[in-house]
Amino acid sequence: MNSETANPLPARRVQRVRHELHRRDVEVVRVEPLGPHFVSVTFHAESLAGFRSDSFDDHVKFMVDDGTTGEMARRDYTPRRFDPARRELTIEFALHGDGPAANWARHARVGQRAIIGGPRGSMIIPTDYDWHLLVGDDSALPAISRRLEELPAGSHAIVIAQAAEVADRREFDSAATMQVQWVENGEAMEQALRQLALPAGEGYAWCAGEAAVMARLRDVLLAEKKHPKEAMKVGVYWKPGALDFHETLEA
Repeated sequence: MNSETANPLPARRVQRVRHELHRRDVEVVRVEPLGPHFVSVTFHAESLAGFRSDSFDDHVKFMVDDGTTGEMARRDYTPRRFDPARRELTIEFALHGDGPAANWARHARVGQRAIIGGPRGSMIIPTDYDWHLLVGDDSALPAISRRLEELPAGSHAIVIAQAAEVADRREFDSAATMQVQWVENGEAMEQALRQLALPAGEGYAWCAGEAAVMARLRDVLLAEKKHPKEAMKVGVYWKPGALDFHETLEA
């Protein structure tokens, strides 16, 4: 039995938490390449002592000089990892295109400075669902990686991840049992979801990536899979031609 034939199961409560908004001046302390199109940058600041990120799909505003007009460029990024004892925050940057944030990350060096704001809030999704579906393009890989690391032993995770180049496809780390499928593009990601038989039991579906693809994935989950809207979140992390675009699609 899968969710295409089963009645919707009772939804778990997803907790929404608001945080006091802070802007923090931070300094680069480590830079680590993650394949040809990704880099991990770790920042330190004493002001990070009060930093909170309670959910794997939180986002902070990363702010740097735009390199042309002297204005601040602002982009959303996932807090990949935070070490409260060392006051260190790690963000993974995709190095696509020539935007100010990607260009900054491409040339990031120890000692460089930036400004980080937020997160404004967190949507805390319980980890004790029977299964967890995580679907996303390369912009969602940091959030997917973080979620998998947070899932406890005994969990079951199904991952459909998009990365066009094999060298950008990472090994995920998790105590959960993982079923991972890599795809090359949005069309293949949609097809993989359509062909997936969702497991029995109560599951949560999380998707994030490009606007048009995410709209189609939402429709597949709702119309074809009959997955309850209370147990899913579909986020738009980017939209062609739009700067600093981030929204949640209503189910």
